[in-house]
Amino acid sequence: MDVPVKLPFPAPASGISLSRPSREEAEAAVRTLIAWAGDDPNREGLLETPARVAKAYGELFAGYEQDAAEVLSKTFKDVGGYDDLVLVRDIPFYAHCEHHMVPFYGKAHIAYLPHDGVVGLSKLARLVDVFARRLQTQETMTAQIIDAINENLGPRGAAVMLEAEHMCMTMRGVKAHDVKTVTHRFTGVFAEDRVEQDRFFAMVARR
Repeated sequence: MDVPVKLPFPAPASGISLSRPSREEAEAAVRTLIAWAGDDPNREGLLETPARVAKAYGELFAGYEQDAAEVLSKTFKDVGGYDDLVLVRDIPFYAHCEHHMVPFYGKAHIAYLPHDGVVGLSKLARLVDVFARRLQTQETMTAQIIDAINENLGPRGAAVMLEAEHMCMTMRGVKAHDVKTVTHRFTGVFAEDRVEQDRFFAMVARR
């Protein structure tokens, strides 16, 4: 039985309702792509590939079933009066480009200035995963992460930076290797104070 897709964005204004194809339809689509690529989906090595791909997609795009607000729902207020910058850097992530559906991967760096408590450090890594496991652009993912932090933690300021290598540039097209794309966004105190921005960059770069 088909079930509605849980969309990470509002339904189209046109009122169009999207429904999730069945597992069988998904596997049939994979067989079609194998044949279009020029191979035989019925040969021994590919017979079970459609089922494997459908299962893998369930893991690779699990972010559509996850809620950022739930991930950040629990905070801790008893932190001994600490109210300075909290930074978690080098959070690894693996995402898929929405333009070519090939991977881009790298590291995320997240900082915020607490206002009324802090969130568990592992939750920031989970937050990155929520948005990485969707069809994405790096720019959108950067904005989604910091928006979720602001909406759910209400910090005095937040900073997010992503560094990633895009396989759509290395495997195809220009075939440029070892090229990193860097995106960042600041809000609150970080957006207003260049000193805080410089402190964030310095702490990310420190090894």
